[in-house]
Amino acid sequence: MGGGTRKIIHVDMDAFYASVEQRDAPGLRGRPLAVAWGGKRSVVLTASYEARVYGVRSAMPLYRALERCPGLLVVEPRFDAYREVSAQVQDIFAAYTPLVEPLSLDEAYLDVTAPLRGGPSATRIAERLRAEIRAGTGLTATAGVSVNKFLAKLASGMNKPDGLTVLLPDEADALLAKLPTGDFHGIGPATAAKLAAHGIHTGADLRATPPAQLVAWFGRVGEHFARIARGQDDRPVEPGRAPVSIGTEETYAQDLRTTEQVRVALPDLARAVEGRLTRAGLAGRVVILKLKFDDRSGVTRQVTLGHAVRDAGTLSRHAARLVSTELIAGRGVRLVGITVSGLGPPSEPPPSLFGEVDGEGSSCGADPEEGHRVGRLWVGW
Repeated sequence: MGGGTRKIIHVDMDAFYASVEQRDAPGLRGRPLAVAWGGKRSVVLTASYEARVYGVRSAMPLYRALERCPGLLVVEPRFDAYREVSAQVQDIFAAYTPLVEPLSLDEAYLDVTAPLRGGPSATRIAERLRAEIRAGTGLTATAGVSVNKFLAKLASGMNKPDGLTVLLPDEADALLAKLPTGDFHGIGPATAAKLAAHGIHTGADLRATPPAQLVAWFGRVGEHFARIARGQDDRPVEPGRAPVSIGTEETYAQDLRTTEQVRVALPDLARAVEGRLTRAGLAGRVVILKLKFDDRSGVTRQVTLGHAVRDAGTLSRHAARLVSTELIAGRGVRLVGITVSGLGPPSEPPPSLFGEVDGEGSSCGADPEEGHRVGRLWVGW
């Protein structure tokens, strides 16, 4: 990390929403906990590490989380509290560098190549950041330190929770070679499966594939795959960047030819968008469908809703309504994307979608809407 080399830290708060709840309610500490709205269609926003032992994960349908962990406690989210803690953490970051790029309420990149304080060592700064976060908020954070954003993000995921990992370029090379493609940040399960169909299972396989071939299969994102397989990432830390939209897209090895094939592709995309919105603590009122065709033309269609949404079912349903035979017009669809804009803080879902029924004495694992609530806490339906 010598002269001219960037020093990047990625900081990720540990099980953020759940950790805030456990901090503020001592009776929840050490117990399996999920933060979620009540109702059949709800998804887990964050699970405590005690719940993760049972396989409970963010973006998992709540009914499935309750099946895996019958003793799971479910608390409704308090976004005002999470934003308050996030602001405290951002103030700690700002004391060390003006180059802070928040990714969501609970994670950020920091460029500490020329820090305001803390000395020249990025590792020492990361240690001080974690200590100050713990002292100021009572919460733990994990940090990754490296020479670019991709490697810093990879490093922060290697020693959670409450850990610190430094990943230097000469160490990263061997690590990336054996890393499964599905463990690369930015490569989701669907893309990993498509890579596997081409015989690409690891970073070494990605490196061995000519970039031009990756582009032919996956479009411009193929260039990105080729770079990250080599640990290359020249993106700067962009301070104060607030997202105006959040979305995802998928390029298909074989063109989609019918409206039904396009609609079948939408749920996976919608789930990915829901996860990104959830991590950012946001929802949106505008759902945008993007299509690119085999003749290199493209089109977008959008719908504006009366309230902000982010659940995958709603996103998929509205995107599907924008798909029509006239829109495709006999062309092969090479790329499909879903984006949400008109972003803002989420609010409680409308009762018509997430109706809550207060009741008495349901057993663990029963129908969630037959459970009972104590204050903000839903007790092991």
